[in-house]
Amino acid sequence: MGCECSKLTKCCWSSDYNGSVPEDHNEDKEERSELDDLPAFREYNIETLRMATSGFSVENIVSEHGEKAPNVVYKGKLENQRRIVVKRFNRSSWPDARQFLEEARTVGQLRNHRLANLLGCCCEGDERLLVSEFMPNDTLAKHLFHWETQPMKWAMRLRVALHLAQALEYCASKGRALYHDLNAYRVVFDDEGNPRLSCFGLMKNSIDGKSYSTNLAFTPPEYLRTGRVTAESVIYSFGTLLLDLLSGKHIPPSHALDLIRDRNIQMLSDSCLEGQFANDDGTELVRLASRCLQYEPRERPNPKSLVAALIPLQKDTEVPSHELMGIQDGAAALPLSPLGEACLRMDLTAIHEILEKLGYKDDEGAATELSFQMWTNQMQEILNSKKKGDVAFRHKDFRAATEFYSQFINIGTMVSPTVHARRSLSYLLSDMPQEALNDALQAQAIFPIWHIASYLQAAALLTMGKENEAKAALKEASTLENKRNTNA
Repeated sequence: MGCECSKLTKCCWSSDYNGSVPEDHNEDKEERSELDDLPAFREYNIETLRMATSGFSVENIVSEHGEKAPNVVYKGKLENQRRIVVKRFNRSSWPDARQFLEEARTVGQLRNHRLANLLGCCCEGDERLLVSEFMPNDTLAKHLFHWETQPMKWAMRLRVALHLAQALEYCASKGRALYHDLNAYRVVFDDEGNPRLSCFGLMKNSIDGKSYSTNLAFTPPEYLRTGRVTAESVIYSFGTLLLDLLSGKHIPPSHALDLIRDRNIQMLSDSCLEGQFANDDGTELVRLASRCLQYEPRERPNPKSLVAALIPLQKDTEVPSHELMGIQDGAAALPLSPLGEACLRMDLTAIHEILEKLGYKDDEGAATELSFQMWTNQMQEILNSKKKGDVAFRHKDFRAATEFYSQFINIGTMVSPTVHARRSLSYLLSDMPQEALNDALQAQAIFPIWHIASYLQAAALLTMGKENEAKAALKEASTLENKRNTNA
């Protein structure tokens, strides 16, 4: 095994090691370019975030702890097509708006390709929200504990450990060594399948810092004594993550340490990994985890040392993460459906034929609203406006269709994503792309997982010459349509 002291003893924990991983210069350039594309931290207003998340709809919740968690996380999309996630804090979490803003601004200065970076925040009235980059490929908890197609490969588990250590090292170097409640739900995967550390854990869950929400069996012992998170507490939590990666289960540290003391390491190893790694590799990871889980905080390694220990363990470094994960490369577009192809070609006639054939069957999946006025003369007049709009739309009289659909929409008694979609196309055919985009966004607000709304956004954006934003909208539409077809 080389050095008799192993990588966990003092000779290998040299602070002279710079902790950086040798990487290809082209990769460095790509990472710098990616970070340059990120907007500067900013404050959002609540209406912008409400629109982006379709009114904080249940369909957009991505918190794996469920809708009833005190702080709920939503996915969303801004008008410029940038995908985001929004963490909405419990109203009592941050009574002092100034302190919340100061914390958020400090975290918002961090920018690193190992983080899901913080893009902004919102602080209006009682509302406290954080906005970060959207990571589309689920959490480590999902891939490790609740996988559906394949268990995570050993090489990928080692990569996760290294990337997380690098994220912690970067944060520590920028004076943000404290990370609250580090666990498998805080690790997310980007378009390319690379693991990133959520920036949300860099902020306390509330002003009082009561930040450990996981089972007490996994909580650092000093936190139980003092109620305070320290830099060493983060390392303890990192040790529990190493156990998760090795075992594929959420094993309490006390139980794991008993197995390690009894040299029963085989019981710690995930049976799905059989034959994927040598015993020495598993032994090294166990030793690293046991050092992180030392009862005395001062005996635990620092992030730079973690990086130094994990680099030599890496396997299949030339294989892209998305291949190891068995997921589609984010850069590779899904094959487009006829509607997607029509939007890409900006073939408005073909789009019209598809929407006309679709009719209103997708409105059944939307949150349509009917009032008690349904049987009154006023409601009959509203329905007549819709019918007249449909006749005009069918006969390609798009100015008349726009007028009648507007009458239907402006009353506001009923909502229909299909009417907004049809008016969107009518605006496009009347050379009014901004109005078309607004209607497509409104259709998505009514029905957040409707692929047609995203396709129409792409068509409007292409008409406006915004090719990058249109590409993102096409990709989102194709993904939504593919999920829909798979579920069907």
